[in-house]
Amino acid sequence: MGEFARPEVAVFFFLAVGSLALFGFLAVATWSGSRASERIAYYENDMLKKLADSTEEGAKQAFEFLREQKRIEAHSRREGLKMGGLVTAAVGAALLVVPRGSIPMGPVLLASLIPLFIGIAMLVYVYAMASKEQP
Repeated sequence: MGEFARPEVAVFFFLAVGSLALFGFLAVATWSGSRASERIAYYENDMLKKLADSTEEGAKQAFEFLREQKRIEAHSRREGLKMGGLVTAAVGAALLVVPRGSIPMGPVLLASLIPLFIGIAMLVYVYAMASKEQP
C-alpha cells in the first residue's frame, strides 16, 4: 500500500486542502468586496464633483439628499450597534445563569463574562462615545 493509504495521512491532506480552499475563498471574497466599495466611493465622489460644478437648484437639493442619506446611515449603524450590544450582553448574562445546575461554575463563569463585557463595551461606545448626530 502507498503512503496515502494510511488514514492519518489522508485526513491530514484532506484538512490541508480544505483549509487552503477556505482561506483562498476568504481572500478572494475580501478582495472583491474591497473593489466594490472602491467603485462605489469613486462614483460617489465623481457625482459630488459634478454637483459641485453645477450651480442649479437641483444640485442643492441633491446635496441635501446626500446629507440626509449619510445621517440615516449613521443612525442605522448606531441602532445596529445598540442591538448587537444588547444581544451580546444578554448571551453573556444567560451563560452566567443557565448552566448553574449542571456544570462546575469556575471556568464557565469566567467564559460567560467575555460576551457580557463585549456587549457592555458596545453599549458604552454607542451611548457615550459615538457621534450624537440625529437624522
